Amino acid sequence: MHNSVCFLILSWVFALLVFPGVPARSGESFSKPMDNITVRQGESAVLKCSVDNKVSRVAWLNRTTILFAGRDKWSLDPRVILLNNTGATEYSIKIQNVNVYDEGPYICSVLTNKKPKSSRVHIIVQVPARIVNISTNITVNEGSNVTLMCLAIGRPEPTILWKHRSRSGHNFMSEGEYIEITAITKDQSGVYECSANNDISTPDVRTLQVTVNYPPYISTARSTGTPLGQRGTLQCEASAVPVANFEWYKEDRRLFNGLNGVKIENKGRQSMLIFFNVSEEDYGNYTCVAMNTMGITNASIILYGPGAVHDVNRAPLSLQNSFCLLLTVISWFLFKF
Repeated sequence: MHNSVCFLILSWVFALLVFPGVPARSGESFSKPMDNITVRQGESAVLKCSVDNKVSRVAWLNRTTILFAGRDKWSLDPRVILLNNTGATEYSIKIQNVNVYDEGPYICSVLTNKKPKSSRVHIIVQVPARIVNISTNITVNEGSNVTLMCLAIGRPEPTILWKHRSRSGHNFMSEGEYIEITAITKDQSGVYECSANNDISTPDVRTLQVTVNYPPYISTARSTGTPLGQRGTLQCEASAVPVANFEWYKEDRRLFNGLNGVKIENKGRQSMLIFFNVSEEDYGNYTCVAMNTMGITNASIILYGPGAVHDVNRAPLSLQNSFCLLLTVISWFLFKF
């Protein structure tokens, strides 16, 4: 209320000072405020004021300065222009390339019969949502606590929506500038998408990658039956981040690529022990060991001949039966990492 009184007094003072201009309809009520004008940042706003020939002076003002007095421009802002008003019934101005500092009240002040009257219009500037800060890509160990941040600006204030695109394709939705993940798991790794939206324009979207380190676990380790003299393959597959390193053992003896008629092929998550010409001595129990900086695991696989009785189930390495092998692998693991 106080501001309105100040605007009216200021309008009256300026109206007495302005030069004669195109003047307002005497029958029009200037005590009622004009509608708000809502405009997007970067667009133009047109402020209209109806006048007639009974008005002796007319001007446009904003919060602190005179923009136009009659047809004389007082504002130094090149974005503010007086429109080529048709006839003597309109006194309108345009503000080009509107920004947030243009928001606020504007006054069309007229003087008719030595009585100042004013009409006020309020410009509301809308600003599309824009993300100004987001967490960078991170790599953490499984079990760690993680905080993700996404900050955005806009008018009106934007809504922040998170979406998680995991390796399994599962989408997780959460709202707010921050996501708190307690004791993160490998399933919570993947791409996190932050979307800022205030319905002014298309949402602003940015993404970040969360990598979770976890120890290996062997997902595939199948025993294989191969006749004598044939090519045989034992396969071991382990999921791990970082990618696991593999070693192969027969009983407590480590096998090396190219020795004793075997070849070891490692491709990403998979390791294969290849026999070019299976002999009687090749039959038996083999152990696949997978390790990375997070841990170590193993599985037993049997290469057997036709008709042999075997256990196709994966079994952990036994400390009692393979004590020497266990010591060898752990020593190598500690030395390497």
